[in-house]
Amino acid sequence: MQNHIAEFRKEAGLSQQELADAINVSRKTISTVETSRFTPSVIIALKIAQHFNTSVERLFSLDEHD
Repeated sequence: MQNHIAEFRKEAGLSQQELADAINVSRKTISTVETSRFTPSVIIALKIAQHFNTSVERLFSLDEHD
């Protein structure tokens, strides 16, 4: 799975910590999701999408082999 969270976050001028604070998770959670070391729960994915006023599908996509 690929994600575009870092792109959305940087475009909004937010640090990982600021995004984490906004959706009530740790900075490490944001970091590991951005680097695809952790697949977020549906709740976290929805909170991130809601924060950026976009769809989960715009933030996340499946790789061809997934």
